Amino acid sequence: MAPPHAPAGAPANGARIDARTWIAVLAGMLGAFMAVLDIQITNSSLRDILGTLSATQEEGSWISTAYLCAEIVVIPMTALFVRAFGQRRYLMLTTAAFLAFSTLCGTAWNLSSMIVFRMLQGFTGGALIPMAMTLVMTRLPPAKRAVGMAMFGLTATLAPAMGPTLGGYLTELYGWPSIFYINWVPGVLLIAGMYWGIDREPLNLQALVKADWLGIAFMALGLASLTIFLEEGNSKDWFQSSFIITFAALAIVGILGWVVTNFWRADPFVNLGLYGQRNFLVATGLSAVIGMGLYGSSFLLPLFLGQIAGYSPMQIGEVIAWVGLPQLFVMPFVARMSQKIDNRLLCSFGLALFGVSCLMNAHMDANTGYDQLMLSQIIRALGQPFVMLTLSNFAMSGIQPKDMPSASSLFNMTRNLGGSVGIALLATALTNREHFHSERLGEAVSLASAATQSRLDTLTQAFIAKGIDPATAAQQAIGAIDRIVRREAFVMAYNDGFFLVGAILLAAIIPLWFSDKVKSPSGGGGGGH
Repeated sequence: MAPPHAPAGAPANGARIDARTWIAVLAGMLGAFMAVLDIQITNSSLRDILGTLSATQEEGSWISTAYLCAEIVVIPMTALFVRAFGQRRYLMLTTAAFLAFSTLCGTAWNLSSMIVFRMLQGFTGGALIPMAMTLVMTRLPPAKRAVGMAMFGLTATLAPAMGPTLGGYLTELYGWPSIFYINWVPGVLLIAGMYWGIDREPLNLQALVKADWLGIAFMALGLASLTIFLEEGNSKDWFQSSFIITFAALAIVGILGWVVTNFWRADPFVNLGLYGQRNFLVATGLSAVIGMGLYGSSFLLPLFLGQIAGYSPMQIGEVIAWVGLPQLFVMPFVARMSQKIDNRLLCSFGLALFGVSCLMNAHMDANTGYDQLMLSQIIRALGQPFVMLTLSNFAMSGIQPKDMPSASSLFNMTRNLGGSVGIALLATALTNREHFHSERLGEAVSLASAATQSRLDTLTQAFIAKGIDPATAAQQAIGAIDRIVRREAFVMAYNDGFFLVGAILLAAIIPLWFSDKVKSPSGGGGGGH
């Protein structure tokens, strides 16, 4: 029989796991990968989408913001929906709805319809992320959870890197609606996997009737407002905008209200008391940092390659691929090592590699491209599996079976919030540091400088040699110098952004050691504290 406190449906430690269970777990991983992928899959295709929908770049930012808002709201509600509908029914229903709304996104006729469909797509797809982690913890015996967590870690690290790449590739070949229609392939497989791999569970609709709907309302208000604040803050100049001030205030009210109602009720819809456990608190805090690193690096590098190096989406994909491919080979070894070595050592090693890879990108110039970036991408790929697997172990160490859905929801919610914070921080840093470097370079490249005058004369003569009149040639020479200054200012700003991410990742090693020693459970039994 299962050991004490084993989750319902989990086989005993060391017991043989049947094919149905593995199919269910793998289907769950496919769902998580699909949901994370869709966060950023529109980024490379945004110009084409906005052209079709006759919308501006600023208006188009709401296509991503709507998805993120809905996703961050539904993740904490997943535990409640599982209690009400059961894992099998809920996953099948929410995936079917996700596919329907994905299809509607591909047929959107204006910006408003796209935003509504993206919001509904995020609300139905967001649950797939924590549910993959919950399936590992409730369907696999302790001895196999390291393998399950390794697979979950891959979904969390590969998808952010592949999203813009796959989106750009599909848009170039088949048009932008294909980035939404492609969800049908993993979606149908997920539904089939759930139908075959998990037994039918009874309905418990009373859980919805008795749910803490006041707390849910506060949570939805707080997290959605916080996401809007972070996503739209930079474009609206932060607290210079009454719009941003309003959503900052709503975020504070909502989150405080959620916390108060959570501790006031005996049966909250998600257990915030888990943050009182030291390992869980450290793991979720570092999960936010990893979210900043994952989403931040996959935000900066494609932007740099597109804006400075002039790469096409497919060329960018060739560079980004080096973050993903090595992880497929590294993760199985990390899973085995996590059963024998203190996970704090493994996580520190992973954070160091991830941080160093970002610092390597903090010394780019305007000619940096595929060859110069390959080594840093490989080092990043080697480091990320060490972090994702071990943080999952820290988060779930000592969590009671009844709290596993809550723990999974909060852990994944925090990582997504960290990603939003990271992108907001980096977008603001890019803007501010570009202005700073433009001013400093502008002071150095003065028209009174002999070196500047010499360069202007050379450029002017080159333009005159092409048949341009001297006055126009002189103006074009000044414009060329100005473009070089702006380009170099942007390169320096990107370097500053990577330095910031690298420094935060390296600094995160310190709080990691405030957690207790943890190892993945091995076939010999035991939990490995």
